[in-house]
Amino acid sequence: MNSKHILIFDSGVGGLSVFKEIHRRLPNEDYVYLFDNEAYPYGELAPDTLVQRTCTLVEQMMRRQRIDIVVIACNTASTIVLPHLRQRIDIPVVGVVPAIKPASLLSKTAVGLIATPATITRQYTHDLIRDFALDKNVKLIGNSQLVDMAEKKLRNERVDLIELEHILAPLKGQVDVAVLGCTHFPLIKEEISQVLGSSVELVDSGEAIARRVESLLAISDVNNGKGTREAYSSASPKEEEALNHALHQLGFTPVQLMPIQDALDH
Repeated sequence: MNSKHILIFDSGVGGLSVFKEIHRRLPNEDYVYLFDNEAYPYGELAPDTLVQRTCTLVEQMMRRQRIDIVVIACNTASTIVLPHLRQRIDIPVVGVVPAIKPASLLSKTAVGLIATPATITRQYTHDLIRDFALDKNVKLIGNSQLVDMAEKKLRNERVDLIELEHILAPLKGQVDVAVLGCTHFPLIKEEISQVLGSSVELVDSGEAIARRVESLLAISDVNNGKGTREAYSSASPKEEEALNHALHQLGFTPVQLMPIQDALDH
């Protein structure tokens, strides 16, 4: 059986948390990890710029090789880009949204949403709260420093627990479930749990995304081959050696450079 080619896209390395969940279900498929580090973090981009960059890079990769499904492993991009990308390409596109619904079902007291400032302010996020957690007290924390912490941890730098405790202080003793509303945050799940305490259940979207990808690909035969793992970035990564070491542990080849081309060049 021919393996499926799965493209996972993010502005940084946070989407690797999504890769791990998909790979757990589909270990023998081919994976391409593409991150737009030239424009990192996406939460600070204007919506039009975010749409153009995401669509352009995904389409560039699709011209370069066969892709069967695209996963936008970034909450900020997913709330803005998905309708535009789905109009421009003819393969399935899966996005991520904060796991408000499952968190509200688990919670007996209050839910905490830990996300980037951009995700916290999006109407989409507030619609999720209105639709699925109206009967719960939802406490919001929007912080970009956690994204940097996750990026640094992947490069073998220590997470500053004192700083993390300061950021998460509004949730301590106030919630029983916390949503990791950014794909970077599962990378520091252990540290977040250490700060909030073991009584707080942490929920993210990774498993749900993996189930959706498996369903859309409709893989019925067992693929016993060893899939390929390729990583691409839009600019040369900082601390490339440490990043490549982390990627190597996940089975990826060293990062290849794929600079973004202006959409007018197409």
